[in-house]
Formats: sequence, structure tokens, C-alpha cells
Amino acid sequence: MRLLQRLTEANGVSGYEHEVRNLVKQELQQFDVSIIGDGLGSIFGEKKGTSDKPRILIAGHLDEVGFMVTEITKTGYLRFAQLGGWWSQVLLSQRVLIMSGNRKFTGVIGSKAPHILAPEERNKVYPIKEMYIDVGAHSDTQIKEWGIRIGDPIVPVCPFEILPDQDTILAKALDNRFGCYVALEILRRLQVEEHPNTVIAGATVQEEVGLRGAQTAAHLVNPDVSFAIDVGIAEDSPGQEHSNHPKMGKGPLVTFMDATMIPNIGLRNLVMDTAEENGIPIQHETMLGGGTDAGKFHMNNNGVPSIVIGVAARYIHSHVSMVSKKDVENVVDLMVKVIQKIDEDKRNDFLSFSS
Repeated sequence: MRLLQRLTEANGVSGYEHEVRNLVKQELQQFDVSIIGDGLGSIFGEKKGTSDKPRILIAGHLDEVGFMVTEITKTGYLRFAQLGGWWSQVLLSQRVLIMSGNRKFTGVIGSKAPHILAPEERNKVYPIKEMYIDVGAHSDTQIKEWGIRIGDPIVPVCPFEILPDQDTILAKALDNRFGCYVALEILRRLQVEEHPNTVIAGATVQEEVGLRGAQTAAHLVNPDVSFAIDVGIAEDSPGQEHSNHPKMGKGPLVTFMDATMIPNIGLRNLVMDTAEENGIPIQHETMLGGGTDAGKFHMNNNGVPSIVIGVAARYIHSHVSMVSKKDVENVVDLMVKVIQKIDEDKRNDFLSFSS
């Protein structure tokens, strides 16, 4: 888990992913792969198996949800805009880091003490546009002297921890450093395991602000089959105990539908059958909102058989998130076994489901 810890504790909101990308590059350099990237900053390792084709794209995304400095007030506070989707109620009194060049400044998203709240304020949900960050400055001049600028990225603060059950991982940015970790672990396994194809595994940029890196990455890689590795939503907290909804620790998550894609039926069936053959528990997810990089991958060129594989996660798009270590390991195992089945004939079978 040390690699996953390094990935989650690295700072990389949308558009500012360089710290995470450098970590991924360091890992890729340990493998027998060709390292490739697009003009936005996505990065991949290309590993040829026993055949050039089909080309299989496996991608997490480097970026995490965060913020950007948009205003410095005369009294030394920072206004900010969100990068990615946030619910304003999870923000007040949370610690953040303002990344300014090579320096990091700790701040807190300001809130009033309950003692001075007016009755009408107690039930008010404050919009993000009314919030501010306190970095301990006393004026805009002091802020400028420190080097904080409009446009600087702002990152949530949460250390990595494995909880006492030895399975629950607590960290920031599991959406989607989990996907980066899985892509790297797949390449690590394929250094010693045969596969009848060429695998291009790594991570895209700017997924949280519109799947932007997915579009350029697909153009770069030109895949025949694609997998987006991303988290889904665990619905197992009090008040959400639905028997047929995803739960943390109950196996990898296969997305049957989201707002950006319906997976290729043949590819979906291969994933489900492979899981059953290998005794890997599987959950399925259907979502009317949200989407992943597969929403762009599957529309590349003439169309690419694609699917989303992930894990059920709690509290995503906040300062903290949780996933199951067992689920993460099962995703890696499942993906390696699926990859080993995909040759040109199997890829052609996927296309027959689309015609």
C-alpha cells in the first residue's frame, strides 16, 4: 500500500497534475514499457505482449477535485472556485493547502462559531461563492509578499491511513489515484505474465472538469478496447442499506450505465464471466448522473468497445474517502485475467454485439 499512499498524498487538482504525473512516471520507468503522453499531460506505459493487436487502453485519472484561488481580499482572505463537483456543506472549517510555486500554505475554509450564528443562519447552506480561505494573513499586500497568486491551485488535506480492520483505506483523492494504482499494478503483473495483445496503461488529466484528457489520450493511443478504472459510490451507510446497491468490500464494481456511456455488451459479458470463473465477487452499478473517461474513449474514431471497472467508495468528492483494500486487489486480479483473454478474435466478437 505504500505506492497507493504516495499517490493519494500527492497533490494534483485538475489542470495541475504534474506532481502526480511525476510519481506515475517514476513507476513506469521501472518497467519494460515505452512511456508515451499527450499534449495535456496524460501519461501511459505501452507494454507489447505476444501481438501488436488489439491495443487495450487502461486508464485511471491523475486529477482530484479541489479549488483555485480567484480573488485576494483587501483584508488578506482568499476567495476560490471549485475544480470538479463539490457539495458546499462538506467544506466549512476544512484544512486546505494553497500550492504556490514551490511553496505550500496551509489554510482553513472559514466558518462562524455557533455562538454567534443568528437563528436564520443556523439552517442556511452557504454557497461556495460566499466562502473564503483564511491563511493567517492580514492584508492583500502580505498575501502578495508571500507569493500567493490568483490562479494558484488549492488541495484538500487528509493523510493516508489503513483503519483497524486492516482493510478499510482512508485517504484523500482515492478518486482517482485508485485508478492510477491499478493501472501501474497491472503493468507490474504483465512484466511476468503473457498477454495476446498490447496494453497501454496509465492515467489521464482533467477528468473531473469534463473528461478532457480522455479525449486527447484516446486520440494518442488509438485503442481497440478500453477500460476506465474509477471509483463508484458505495451506498451502505446508515439510511442507505439497499440490498442490491454497491457496498464497500463486496467486490469490484462493473458499471452497466452512466450518463456518458453504456458499455459494450460483449466486453461486459467477458468481464462478468471471467469474474465468475475465478471466484471474484462482482457488483454492478447503474447511474443516471455522472460519468468517467470511458464516455470519451468509447466514441474515439469509429467507436471503441469500452467499460468502467472500479470499486465502491464512500465520501468521494470531499476531503476524505474510503475504499476496501480487498476490493482494490480483486480489481487488479480481475483486470489481468480479462486482459489475458482479449485477442483479435475476441475483439471482433465484441464488435458483433454492436452490429
